[in-house]
Amino acid sequence: MFTVHAVAYDDEEARVIRSSRSGTVSRRILIAVAAALAPVLAGCEAGLTAPSLQWHQPAEGTAAKAADGSITISNAFVLGPPIGAVLRPGQNAGFFLWLVNTGTSSDRLLSITAPGVAQLVRLPKGGVSLKPNTPAALNGPAPTVVLVHLIRPLSGGSVVTLQLLFAKAGLKTLQVPVMPRARFYQTYSPAPAPRATPSPAGTGRSQTPSASASPSPSSTH
Repeated sequence: MFTVHAVAYDDEEARVIRSSRSGTVSRRILIAVAAALAPVLAGCEAGLTAPSLQWHQPAEGTAAKAADGSITISNAFVLGPPIGAVLRPGQNAGFFLWLVNTGTSSDRLLSITAPGVAQLVRLPKGGVSLKPNTPAALNGPAPTVVLVHLIRPLSGGSVVTLQLLFAKAGLKTLQVPVMPRARFYQTYSPAPAPRATPSPAGTGRSQTPSASASPSPSSTH
């Protein structure tokens, strides 16, 4: 009886040990799978907002649609200075966004204006072509769209008004956040420094002063 009982106990103990080991192995497999999937899931979360191959938290920009609903605008924001700093008048600022034409015919982003914010907004030459169901990535990491010659100071946490003009979808006004260049926004490149004072709207002349402000002296004989 004692021997039989001992054998039965050993069998039960062996079953428990095998079950315990199996559970341990299963848990290890699950941990390994989770660790392997973590970068993939992180990359999926970044989605269309990632400015580089390095993952960062999705941008907290503006999302909107054009008046006729054919153009989707997402993750639109202006990149500001680092926390505690200010972009001063005369400097440039980058504007980042995604555009998707959900209509059935091609469209084009013709121009962007920033009334009360910048003298002009520079786009790629010829504007931005928007083919049906094809995203246009204007999300960096270097800015494709630049607010040139700021009229007023810009700091992180503020909001600016931008107007996007499309060839077919018409005019769309956006309230766009200015994000400080900190944390995951450090992966974005600041706008290039201004090269010269741009011409004011409606004129063909530059505001750059002439080389000599004093009149030429009269000739004496």
